[in-house]
Amino acid sequence: MTETEALRERALTTLITARDRTTLLTSCVEDPDLTAQHSPLMSPLVWDLAHIGNQEEQWLLRAVAGREAMRPEIDGLYDAFEHPRSERPSLPLLPPAEARSYAAEVRGRVLDLLESTAFGGSRLTEAGFAFGMIAQHEQQHDETMLITHQLRTGPQALTAPDPEPAPLQTGPAEVLVPGGPFTMGTSTEPWALDNERPAHRREVAAFHIDTTPVSNGAYQAFIEDGGYDNERWWDPAGWAHIRQHSLHAPLFWKRDGKQWLRRRFGVTEVVPPDEPVVHVSWYEADAYARWAGRRLPTEAEWEKAARHDPAGDRSMRYPWGDADPAPEHANLGQRHLRPAPVGSYPEGESPLGVRQLIGDVWEWTASDFLPYPGFVAFPYKEYSEVFFGPEYKVLRGGSFAVDAVACRGTFRNWDYPIRRQIFSGFRTACSEGV
Repeated sequence: MTETEALRERALTTLITARDRTTLLTSCVEDPDLTAQHSPLMSPLVWDLAHIGNQEEQWLLRAVAGREAMRPEIDGLYDAFEHPRSERPSLPLLPPAEARSYAAEVRGRVLDLLESTAFGGSRLTEAGFAFGMIAQHEQQHDETMLITHQLRTGPQALTAPDPEPAPLQTGPAEVLVPGGPFTMGTSTEPWALDNERPAHRREVAAFHIDTTPVSNGAYQAFIEDGGYDNERWWDPAGWAHIRQHSLHAPLFWKRDGKQWLRRRFGVTEVVPPDEPVVHVSWYEADAYARWAGRRLPTEAEWEKAARHDPAGDRSMRYPWGDADPAPEHANLGQRHLRPAPVGSYPEGESPLGVRQLIGDVWEWTASDFLPYPGFVAFPYKEYSEVFFGPEYKVLRGGSFAVDAVACRGTFRNWDYPIRRQIFSGFRTACSEGV
């Protein structure tokens, strides 16, 4: 197989995988659930469906192929910056059948285009970047739609097998990451997005980091010790936020006598103590870390723990090396509808013995979302540049809801520090000697 054939095959596979998932997420409920807004934080599912098709048309059929717009009158309806999520149910959106038909027609034309596109000649087509960008975009909206399913009330609509129980972990609770420089970001990953670029050297002092994410059981100890009632652990803005909204536990948790229950995709169950805690805000993660006498890792610390190979002084694509993720490495792609128990995936651990850095739960870091030195927006400012600043905190590593095409050791996610509906957890760190 030639390099061009391999690129074409990769683009085709990732596009099909994304569309299969989109179809699952939008066909498992009836039309009223597609058009309803299940939370003011989220769009109706039917908006996401047509938006996916509209973005694919704009970037692949118009920008790459230079074709006329198929439905120019709907561009504004599906512009994420023109209409906030809370307003989208009131827009004249395409009904479910028409949204499906539009997205399918776009996809059919895109697959024909893929057969004839020469990879090269422009930054959009180099190494099939535009096709990879669209596959990642669809998978990111699939994750958003999965969040909407979690927020949706009513009977269970999605099912998936549970992860395998984790083998008994006998290793240390934390490891020391040696100090020194490492290469952060990438200039060579062909489908990396603009905020991951360029690669640059970053000096990081020695630090300790947890070998696994913080578990539900550990987080319950914080709750039982009065963590939500003690101002000393909280960032001032976080303390004001939890007081204002009367928060006392992660989102979807409720106490039932002496035990904690949670709602997960329409099912109420006992909170499993050995899973990574999920649906916590940055403020909650930060407060727990302070209570534990530790802190959240910086973004650079997280990436060094995830990518640095001390034996070769190089940065790998993933904690386990350069190979694409496989099921034995990480919990990705909605293969399961929950995080795997802490200590899972020994074949996915880093050279220093840190596990679950990829998949399971997004991990909050201490860092604001800022550009790397030499950052250049591409192919549009609205993907990253407009979000840079102290209002957003960086999350790393992906979650069980993230597909491998949209998850790398360099991939950066960001959100407001109050956000809890996302599949977010964390691990803690501390400086050497603390």
